[in-house]
Amino acid sequence: MKRIATAVVAVVLAVPVLAAELGDDGLHKADWMRDTFKDLREDLEEANAEGKRMLLVIEQRGCVYCKKMHEEVFVVPKVADLLREKYFVVQINMFGDVEVTDFDGVTMPEKDMVKRWGALFTPNMIFLPEEVAEDVTAPQAAVANMPGAFGKWTTLNLLSWVVERGYDSEEPFQKYHARKFAEQGG
Repeated sequence: MKRIATAVVAVVLAVPVLAAELGDDGLHKADWMRDTFKDLREDLEEANAEGKRMLLVIEQRGCVYCKKMHEEVFVVPKVADLLREKYFVVQINMFGDVEVTDFDGVTMPEKDMVKRWGALFTPNMIFLPEEVAEDVTAPQAAVANMPGAFGKWTTLNLLSWVVERGYDSEEPFQKYHARKFAEQGG
């Protein structure tokens, strides 16, 4: 009986968790991502109307770290639920040609906008406040920026810290994360 239970556990653990499917552009397409015209001012207005926080996620085709996030982190139920319920996520293709209009009104293809923003790594998550001045870029307005792939607890805790407006508190993210991580038994 113990052999059968061990075999069942091995099979269950071997079954991969389904990540978001790849789109024609080679990027993962999660159900919590929004398909927008990429006018960031309009997207922020829509996010606010839904009571959600706007999040830009810069990714690229073939990015092993983007794949890691989609297969190991974004599929964690607590992370996926938080993204789905509290965030308005707009995906930006680091080498894409879709026009993006930044908060300052400048419009250019994704690849040029990413260069303008100085984003060098993918994935790169840019968290925006509820209000953005008309004369700033998305990275200038950001309340937090997560360049690169991180584990489930760091990602979950940053998502929570932004929703809780931790950036307005006396507790910096690193201390918030350490406290939450200890509570999570990580």
